[in-house]
Amino acid sequence: MSELTRPVPAADGLRRIAAEVLSDLRAVDGALYAAVAATPTPTLDRALRRLSHAADHSKISFAIAGALSLAGSRPRRAALAGVGAIAVASASANLLGKRLVRRDRPDREAARVTVDRHVPMPRSASFPSGHTASAVAFATAVGTVLPPASVPLGLLAGAVGYSRIHTGVHYPGDVAAGAVLGVASAATALAVASARLPASYPRGAAPK
Repeated sequence: MSELTRPVPAADGLRRIAAEVLSDLRAVDGALYAAVAATPTPTLDRALRRLSHAADHSKISFAIAGALSLAGSRPRRAALAGVGAIAVASASANLLGKRLVRRDRPDREAARVTVDRHVPMPRSASFPSGHTASAVAFATAVGTVLPPASVPLGLLAGAVGYSRIHTGVHYPGDVAAGAVLGVASAATALAVASARLPASYPRGAAPK
């Protein structure tokens, strides 16, 4: 039997398909990044740059948590849940995700991202977006315990995630993965809180 007619093992076939799908997804990811970089948005550039910078080390989320902690018992519980979710998301993104995947940061100069958008390019791996993971984790956890806050915090988290693409430091896929990780981190933090303080965080509070 020749090499051309020899059957391909099922495992090899699946690996080949997976590699081809991953290659296609990377191509789409790169194309979306390039499209954002090439779209002139002078009105948004400075605002999103400032937002991205303000979200460093979850400064925005911690400031909101501080304000919530002064607003009563339920907002205080929401703030604690949000801070716990940030801790889980940050550890998962930085200690696990980035070390396992080790994706290079985008080439911002090659994509011609305008200087007006620039924030410092992080030295860590690109995948997943830690800013997005933490912002989404905080929004999800707080919004679950304090539903009126879910929409504004969700919009803020979305803006933070997009700002990381707009400023050229992340691919869209990094941000999407960060958002998924953020939701999972919030669910984990709420589950732990429900187990330790069932009276304050009933099990029904965990996101479904």
